[in-house]
Amino acid sequence: MTKCGYVSVVGRPNAGKSSLLNWLVGEKIAMVSHKANATRKRSNIIVMHNDDQIVFVDTPGLHETEKLLNQFMLDEALKAMGDCDLILFLAPVTDQLCHYEEFLEKNKKKTKHILLLTKIDFVSNEEVLEKMKEYERFSEQYESIIPVSIKKATKPADILDSVVKHLPEHPYLFDPEIMTTEHLRDIFKEFIRESIFENISDEIPYETDVIINKVEEKPAIDVIKATIIVQKSTQKGMIIGKGATAIKRIGKDARMKIEKLTGKKCFLELFVSIKKGWTKNKEGLKELGYDVE
Repeated sequence: MTKCGYVSVVGRPNAGKSSLLNWLVGEKIAMVSHKANATRKRSNIIVMHNDDQIVFVDTPGLHETEKLLNQFMLDEALKAMGDCDLILFLAPVTDQLCHYEEFLEKNKKKTKHILLLTKIDFVSNEEVLEKMKEYERFSEQYESIIPVSIKKATKPADILDSVVKHLPEHPYLFDPEIMTTEHLRDIFKEFIRESIFENISDEIPYETDVIINKVEEKPAIDVIKATIIVQKSTQKGMIIGKGATAIKRIGKDARMKIEKLTGKKCFLELFVSIKKGWTKNKEGLKELGYDVE
């Protein structure tokens, strides 16, 4: 009998969740950004490991805030934690243990978890060992603790072997040939958002969003039309840039990401629209696909 189950990947904003998942699947699927709270919704990323299937669930960062959009994101993370067979908690090695303690409080169902010590490439081996000792007082809480070096020492199998041990025996939940349950248009949207954050200065707020207006898949080319949503006219100016240089740069970067994933040419047309205060009311959020309860 094969093993198969859901594994939620959680941690504070910018803990490295999406980077880890792209590395495990060996393909760029999840959005990666230096901006905190870039991931907004749960998404499934499917990894076949030997004869077993792991359905990783990428989640928004765990954090507390009064903003409606952020409350939606926290709810997404908490639902993922409650609905899975195993949790991977990502703890950057330089973090205080308070983030882990907050996670333990939020893990209401006491779902078993593995603690991944991330970003160890930036510190010495002695500092890694010291941090592992600090976590020892929680040793009865986690199944194991694994230091993770995506750039150097760690291999995906080091993590996948540990994950599979804790999954139930179960037939595959999804076709083994697919890497994600996300619709292509949702991945395109995230690639455009990522390109905005990579190509525009830190002044652009993370609330910037994207609506995919049209996707036309032809044999040799994908034709995509999308609208970038901002909240102020000054932000629209930043996105477009002098002589439309900024939006051209965003479009080129997003197009390259899309073409790498699909393996064919992409014609991408971008527009910019202002929706004042869309993150502050339920109607504005629902219009962009965030169903706030």
